[in-house]
Amino acid sequence: MNLVFTDGSPDARLMFIGEAPGAQEDRQGLPFVGPSGHLLDKMLHSIGIERTDVLISNTVFWRPPGNRTPTPQETAVCMPFMERLIELVDPDVLVTLGGPAAKALLGETQGVGRLRGRWFTYQTPRMSHPVEATAMFHPAYLLRTPAQKRAAWQDMLGIKAKLAAISAKA
Repeated sequence: MNLVFTDGSPDARLMFIGEAPGAQEDRQGLPFVGPSGHLLDKMLHSIGIERTDVLISNTVFWRPPGNRTPTPQETAVCMPFMERLIELVDPDVLVTLGGPAAKALLGETQGVGRLRGRWFTYQTPRMSHPVEATAMFHPAYLLRTPAQKRAAWQDMLGIKAKLAAISAKA
């Protein structure tokens, strides 16, 4: 029903990209405002970062019918806009949430369970420098699989450390 593009700060050092909006996101026109968004907010707060300090979006800007995973064609339609958004925000760290977002932005074929905890570089031809990027489990997955929250906590600590290291270099 609604375009769901971004939420947060356009000057963010940290950017999160999920796969597609859910029902509550579709109603409100904002990404990550449902239960998974509340969990993401708590995860950010646990490392001393507020939601207003990050930028959050999805690889697809509308809710797929039946809340299904976006098709490769749907992701491809939105990808030029996502790439331009990342170029304009120019974050220090880019975090993909879930397998579909990791595959779309990092170009990796492995599942997020194998990608998480590793660092990649993300760059488009129009970027002056690469961005540090990593993958995490999607908060919706963490709500269904609480045993993985320990891994997510490790990932959040890694993101905090990466941001600190980048700040120290500047």
